[in-house]
Amino acid sequence: MFLFGSKRSKEESEKDFLSFIGTDLHSHLVPGIDDGVQDADTSIRFIRQLADWGIQRIITTPHIMTDRYDNSKQTIDPPFEALQQRLRQEKLPVPVSYAAEYYLDEHLSTTMATPMLTLNGSMVLVEVSFVSPPLHLPQWLFDLETGGYTPLLAHPERYIYYQQHEEEYDTLKRRGCLFQLNLLSLTGYYGRHVQKAAQYLINNNMIDYIGTDLHHDKHLEAIRKIAGNKKVRKVLEKYPFKNASLLPAVNQHTPASGG
Repeated sequence: MFLFGSKRSKEESEKDFLSFIGTDLHSHLVPGIDDGVQDADTSIRFIRQLADWGIQRIITTPHIMTDRYDNSKQTIDPPFEALQQRLRQEKLPVPVSYAAEYYLDEHLSTTMATPMLTLNGSMVLVEVSFVSPPLHLPQWLFDLETGGYTPLLAHPERYIYYQQHEEEYDTLKRRGCLFQLNLLSLTGYYGRHVQKAAQYLINNNMIDYIGTDLHHDKHLEAIRKIAGNKKVRKVLEKYPFKNASLLPAVNQHTPASGG
């Protein structure tokens, strides 16, 4: 009887503990097209778990990176349509759409020659090298903004050179760049330096959005542990993330009505 009670308590602590996020805008759940999930069964399992934890909508973001993940709407559509079909069959109660996570490099002008896959009309999720300072980043941000896009920098807390020069975060914000925090960064999952940078950004109200950046089971299990981490949950739940402002995308799965 005692064991049953303990299990029930654990399940209750996990129920809806991510509801403060609303819309998860960073994940890799389209099967087999990047370093995220590799099959539809895993995608379904992850999406079901996120829904059980309180996520109300998912905008998944496959990598687009020249010479590594040469994705586009044409390559993403077929596996995403297959995933949509599975979602309808499973009657999962969470809408799923896709945008992309763009790696910024010297090929940006070519990338921008076709409409970019956005999160919210004009907002585009971008990333840069984790270890080498991107000398052309100011120009790339300018190009995006003059092209009608609002850059949202994925996981700024994870870039080594910004961890060592926190004043650069202010420079990026002044240039109109929005920031997206990874959910696991405050837990120490990516290391102490990332955790410290995440705390700095949160303490200075520099983060705009939050995302799971979910790729695989190791991420999923680390996210599960947040349910029992009262300190991290308190920080996350009181911060004014803007995820709720995101509008539904056109290319999304709509849950079936009924039971």
